[in-house]
Amino acid sequence: MSTKVTVEVQRLPHAEGLPLPAYQTSEAAGLDLLAAVPEGQPMTLAPGKYAMVPTGLAIALPPGFEAQVRPRSGLAAKHGVTVLNSPGTIDADYRGEIKVILINHGAAPFVIGRGERIAQMVVAPVVQAALVPVASLSETDRGAGGFGSTGR
Repeated sequence: MSTKVTVEVQRLPHAEGLPLPAYQTSEAAGLDLLAAVPEGQPMTLAPGKYAMVPTGLAIALPPGFEAQVRPRSGLAAKHGVTVLNSPGTIDADYRGEIKVILINHGAAPFVIGRGERIAQMVVAPVVQAALVPVASLSETDRGAGGFGSTGR
């Protein structure tokens, strides 16, 4: 069962004519974000390089929610292109343009054209933690083991 939350979206001038992000299937978790680069002026990511790609959108999330910007699996599998700070977090109080930091881990230059689906955005509830200083922590079977301590 999925719950819908209302998110206000503002299309900035350089996104005119582009569709709003959309779910590609009825059960999809992420909305596809599109590149709002100028028509006829694609952005090229050379191998090993990264860039902030504009979406031309700003959103107003309700309090208690965030939006996560995540890679599209097809771009990663086929071209080695992914979101550098994955997942990128958009806080509920941020009102600026959503930009996606893409990196090209592939062997060939990757061209990003206007309207290309470059990432996905997942809206999710947030729980803020109340940190409580203590002198020691409770014991567990795992203890301080990490970085492969429970397997390969």
